[in-house]
Amino acid sequence: MADLNGKVAIVTGASGGIGRAVALRLAQDGADVACFGQNRERLQETADAIAALGRRASVHPVDSRDPDAISASVGQVEKDAGRIDVLVNNAGITKDGLLIRMSVADWEDVLAVNLRSVFLFTKAAARAMMKQRSGSIVNVASIIGLIGNPGQSNYAASKAGIIGFTKSIAKELASRNVRANAIAPGFITTRMTDKLDGELQKKMLELIPLARYGSPEDVAATASFLAGADSTYITGQVIQVCGGMVM
Repeated sequence: MADLNGKVAIVTGASGGIGRAVALRLAQDGADVACFGQNRERLQETADAIAALGRRASVHPVDSRDPDAISASVGQVEKDAGRIDVLVNNAGITKDGLLIRMSVADWEDVLAVNLRSVFLFTKAAARAMMKQRSGSIVNVASIIGLIGNPGQSNYAASKAGIIGFTKSIAKELASRNVRANAIAPGFITTRMTDKLDGELQKKMLELIPLARYGSPEDVAATASFLAGADSTYITGQVIQVCGGMVM
């Protein structure tokens, strides 16, 4: 368990699934958490659960494609808390389809939410981290960004972009003692993966050496480790949380 007492964290996509699990795990480990997402009601549920753990939580229903709203909201977190120690970029969507049938809108929406938002949130939060000369940025990518997947060219491109972005900013920010790492989850049981065809889910299970699907808590534990003091010599890395599906 990481010791995050006194730390302030921002988690995007905190309304459910992996984001909610990450927000709760960071709070369990001592952090106060600013919850970002688009569904105010579900964000409030996450914030209430954090408060029940004895930590402070704030709710920020922000469109992850709106640069002005993101900059203002992240700035407000810093103003209210006095610092930003951890940023977990988790917001993500899928709009699957074969390349020849994929609309430009579906391509651009996925890239905007999954990749562009990582740039916007990181740019906003990095200023505070550089000023205080400490911080940890954790970007949630996917093994699909490493291996690709038919029907998910937009999603794969966005997640591969996150990996390249993470490695680049890790080099840029290292001199200010700000670390950046990515997590590449495999098949994690969430509302998003529940939509997949049952036969596809069965085939994917056969590819996992540990013979089980991952949970949001598996990803959350890795995020907390990367946020804490036990990982201070780790930056620019991609940690695969996939049960051995990709080796």
